[in-house]
Amino acid sequence: MLALLINEDEKREIYYLIKREMEEILLDLGDPRIDESVKRSMRKKYVRLLDLFKRVAKEDECMEYLAYHQNI
Repeated sequence: MLALLINEDEKREIYYLIKREMEEILLDLGDPRIDESVKRSMRKKYVRLLDLFKRVAKEDECMEYLAYHQNI
């Protein structure tokens, strides 16, 4: 287990970076031109990002992305 000390500004930056990346993945998953093997990798990455997002976001903010997780 690792620990990380960050201040509130850094926490907000991490929050926005993870959120933006998850939104980009969701958009790309809807693109029919992307191969299914690539989409599988993207889904795995989304799950990892969601786990990180849960650590920096409030519960109600996580619920929106958790619903997408259940649909992918």
